[in-house]
Amino acid sequence: MPISYARHRFPAQVIQHAVWLYLRFTLSFRDVEDLLAERGFDISYETVRRWVGKFGGAYARELRRGRGKPSPRWHLDEMVVRIGGEHLYLWRAVDDEGEVLDLLVQSRRDRKAAIRLMRKLLRKTRVAPELLVTDKLRSYGAAFREIGMTARHEQGLRQNNRAENSHQPVRRRERKMQRFKSAPSAQRFLSTHAAVYNLFNTQRHLISRRTLRICRDQAMATWRGVTAAD
Repeated sequence: MPISYARHRFPAQVIQHAVWLYLRFTLSFRDVEDLLAERGFDISYETVRRWVGKFGGAYARELRRGRGKPSPRWHLDEMVVRIGGEHLYLWRAVDDEGEVLDLLVQSRRDRKAAIRLMRKLLRKTRVAPELLVTDKLRSYGAAFREIGMTARHEQGLRQNNRAENSHQPVRRRERKMQRFKSAPSAQRFLSTHAAVYNLFNTQRHLISRRTLRICRDQAMATWRGVTAAD
């Protein structure tokens, strides 16, 4: 469904571009302000912040709605994030092609936390995984047994490099943002960021330059369609 930009002083194309810059690249709101100023738009970084907060989630929902079913081979991992002086855990799941399936910020690193992630994954993807790859955290095995998972379960650090590597964009954003301010805001931002990351992420080292241009053009066409004004 087209998104309404009514009662905004700047055109929809400017808003779309500002949000795209912030979510697509590792930039601060002030960086986006400077890039827009170079193009002749006098827009405060606070305005950019409000645009990302208002439209980012809507863009992400439309992007997720248009994605196909993921691969049935999943990699799960958890990383520590420091939020408000407290150590929390970001649980993430990606498929074997690097697409972020879902993520969940939680206070614990135990069986119950693993169950919450798996139930959310199964509900949102509607895919029964064939393979689950994790590190050697025992909570995964206990969670899989409790919810009756029949997929093959492989464990080990090297086998789970796909999930480990998927944390790198999050770490870069965390440093740029000087840490997340709260668990709910981290959950919102990372969910939005993941949808945009999935759209523009290409395995460029595995494809030709011509194919990369085609993929890039298709991603931009999808972005423009999702962010189109009513």
